[in-house]
Formats: sequence, structure tokens, C-alpha cells
Amino acid sequence: MMAADQEHESLFDAAAGGDQEAVGQLFDAHRERLLVMIRLRLDRRLQRRVDPVDVLQDTFLTIQKKLPKYLKHPELPFFLWLRLETGQTLVDLHRFHLGAQARDVGREISLHRGKLPSVESITLAERLLGRLTTASQAAMRVELRQRVQDAINELEPGARELLVMRHFEELTNGEVAQILGISPTAAYGRYLRAVRRLRKSLEQFPGGLEVFSK
Repeated sequence: MMAADQEHESLFDAAAGGDQEAVGQLFDAHRERLLVMIRLRLDRRLQRRVDPVDVLQDTFLTIQKKLPKYLKHPELPFFLWLRLETGQTLVDLHRFHLGAQARDVGREISLHRGKLPSVESITLAERLLGRLTTASQAAMRVELRQRVQDAINELEPGARELLVMRHFEELTNGEVAQILGISPTAAYGRYLRAVRRLRKSLEQFPGGLEVFSK
């Protein structure tokens, strides 16, 4: 079992033996982080009719079936495996509800560890504006959102995904490195380049220099 999961070792043992309560406890320990990911990546066209909690429940049903196989050969830390399975649930959901529209360019991003729905640039722009400005005038906010969205769209998909994982999902550098199948040093280097490019584009906005300071 990987170091990050050692504190739950007794629960993993119980789950491997078929204890469904243990499976539930292991899943619940990561529920909030998974919900953050679902809310980010759920297509905006579905947000009024799909509850993120229902997506999580669908993922849990999958986890119950797949956990024994995972526990025999855990190639990823438990949370990253849950995240991967949650991403697949979202991909399937998008394809079911949106059909061919869900496979438009930019709807999904392929990573070393599976495929996930990409986060739409308008979603990222709105979240960044929450940090960048307190402008109350609707017209000003619309204009700013478009300019921030344009800056985000200038990023390569991989660079944008790095920023999503680090700043919006709040994954650690080590977690990102495992997802991408590269070294932590390489992951951090890519992250810094992405931050510098977006920060340069956002310097004109109030608070722009502080958005990616952590």
C-alpha cells in the first residue's frame, strides 16, 4: 500500500474482505475533493439537470465493483484512482446526455492516466474573476470575463489542465506528476511555465499578480 494510504490500511484490509462499510468510509474520506472536480468538469449544459452528488453516487457504485481488483495491484494512490474513475463517470455522462456534442474539440483531454472532461474556459474565467476583481457593474464584468477567457484560450490544453489541477482541484505537485506520468521536477517546471504565461496576460487586472502566488 502506498505511503499516503497507510493510515487507512485497516480499512483497506476490511474492504478487501468484502466489508462494504469500510468501502464507504474510504470513499467518504475523499468525497469533498471529488465533488470539487465534478463541479469544475461537469458540462455547463448539464448543470441544471445533473446533481454532482448523483455523479458521485454513480462513481461509488463503480468503485464497489472495481475495488477488489484495484487492491490487488494499486498502481495509483487511492484518491487518484477514485479521481480517475470519477472522471470516467463524467465522460460517460456527457456522452449519454450530449452525444456527438460531447466529443467536440476541447470537450475532453487525454492524460497519461486516462481521459477527463476538460474545464471550459468560461468556467475558469468566472472563477478567476472571483479573485481578480470586485467590479459590480454587469457590463464591466462581462467585458473582463471575455478578456480573461481569451487569455485562458491562448494556453495550450496541457498547460491549462496543469493550472486546473493545481489551483482549482488543489492537487499536489506529486499527485500531478503521477497523473501525467512524469517526474515531480518536470511537473513543477511545466506548472511554472504555465503560471508565468497566464500571469503575464493577467497583469492588467487588479490582483492579477497575486492569483497564482501560492
